[in-house]
Amino acid sequence: MSVQTSNVGEAERIARALSEFVRVPSVNPLQAGPISGPGGERAMAEIVAERAADLGAEVELEVVLDDRPNVYASFEGTSDHTVAIDVHLDTVGIEHMTDDPFDGRIEDGRVYGRGSVDTKASFAVVLDVLRQMKTAGQTPVPNVVLVGTIAEEVGGLLGAVAFGRWLKRHDRELHQLIVAEPTLCAPVHGHKGALGLDVEIRGVAAHSSTPELGLNAISAASRVVAAMDAENERLVAAGGTTAVGPGTVSVTKIKGGAAPNIIPPDCRVLIGRRLAPGEVGDEVIAHLEALITEAAAPAEVTVALSYGRAVPAFYSSPDTPLVQDLARWGGTEPTVATYGSNALVYDGVCAQAALFGPGSIDQAHKAVEWVDMSELARAADVYRTWLTSSAARNVA
Repeated sequence: MSVQTSNVGEAERIARALSEFVRVPSVNPLQAGPISGPGGERAMAEIVAERAADLGAEVELEVVLDDRPNVYASFEGTSDHTVAIDVHLDTVGIEHMTDDPFDGRIEDGRVYGRGSVDTKASFAVVLDVLRQMKTAGQTPVPNVVLVGTIAEEVGGLLGAVAFGRWLKRHDRELHQLIVAEPTLCAPVHGHKGALGLDVEIRGVAAHSSTPELGLNAISAASRVVAAMDAENERLVAAGGTTAVGPGTVSVTKIKGGAAPNIIPPDCRVLIGRRLAPGEVGDEVIAHLEALITEAAAPAEVTVALSYGRAVPAFYSSPDTPLVQDLARWGGTEPTVATYGSNALVYDGVCAQAALFGPGSIDQAHKAVEWVDMSELARAADVYRTWLTSSAARNVA
């Protein structure tokens, strides 16, 4: 996709700002490695705060965890309606990258580097739109809260949870919410929820020459894996009730054994379950626990919920004004996603929410990450229309 001639200047300006953001490492500490640079999101939060403050925003940094702050930048509008744009500050790890993760080079109509598409591009786009509006003497119609959240890539979406608390603490009512993700400028109105199970299987140790005197925990774990595979086949065959599709389940990690000559007395299995719209976490957990206990018998099992909670699917009607407007302005169609986002913890925070942003998720998390400059310009057009029209007040 080539950059439209009318938007070349804008695309280049946004690309330069994005390049600067890419050069600020913000790898999630849970995925940081030897070449990740300074760990955590603070440096990225501070540069966003600085840029927003320069534009007249009221800015607040809130440490959510271990010197990892969210940033909240509030821009006053001309109406009593408030919209929010949540852009996560963290990126995935960079140890597997074959490209320079932080050079932010601009080449062949693309901006390269970790976070270029997922999802620092949205920071660059939104801040540029607000800067151009300020230069032109324009004020946004809605009040705008630009939010930078920590711990989206891994770690329990703690930044988004903290933003929900911030809204309550400041008695702020949101009318529309965009969760920034690379969606090719199409509004995403649904994706699956998730829960994780940490399964500890306890057997009995014995000499490997007399396995009948022990109880092999790895053998029990293998039966659990088979049971989860069968459950996934059942879920897929049953189909889903929405465009998001059915729930799925998979074993993602297994670890066990003591020594080559010892019947393994323990084994740990991690299970990931994606929740379809309408599925209730507690009911799914109870069902899986029954399957696991039966498959592992006679070995004993303990099942714990990872991160302490299940998060239900995100789903809203494709006919909401926000979704329809974003699709029309971007020349796209409403769609759903296979991945998750901060939208999982915004149930009840805002009646109208959608994922939206430049670039494709297909470029995210890869050994070489990039975003097309034409996508930056297209996203800017959408944001400009949203923030300067009465559409942001459409909450019907």
